[in-house]
Amino acid sequence: MSSIYHPLDLNDQLPRELMLDGRRKRLIDSTRFQLAAVLYLPVLMLAFVVMGSVGASGLVTDGVCGLLLVGFSIYAVSSKFR
Repeated sequence: MSSIYHPLDLNDQLPRELMLDGRRKRLIDSTRFQLAAVLYLPVLMLAFVVMGSVGASGLVTDGVCGLLLVGFSIYAVSSKFR
């Protein structure tokens, strides 16, 4: 069989693997996504503290936290379109 087929190069990747590898790096190496993920939790805690000290209801606090989540998600996803 080795006379018919030459041995495969271990460093040579298939085009499908290159495409999947490129997608994976774009998703993981997104600095905006990482920045949004790191900043969301402290901002969320700050929002809880401020809303608790103001005396806002639970529904308003949940709404503000949901809006923060949507805002940070839009910020993270917007890096793909730049």
